[in-house]
Amino acid sequence: MAGKRGRASDGGWGLIFLMAYVGAAIYFISHSGGGFWPVILGLLQAAVWPVYVMYHVLTLLHA
Repeated sequence: MAGKRGRASDGGWGLIFLMAYVGAAIYFISHSGGGFWPVILGLLQAAVWPVYVMYHVLTLLHA
């Protein structure tokens, strides 16, 4: 049983985060206008969109 030592089983969450990133990337790129830099900006926005969501939620809660 030496092979099971030190393994983490977080593969399900990784798949969910990947699907969320791909969905956000498709959304932001489809609204980018099609140029090279707007597409790059769309990919970056897809990576950090949860930060925007938390900021707006905390703003609504007056936190």
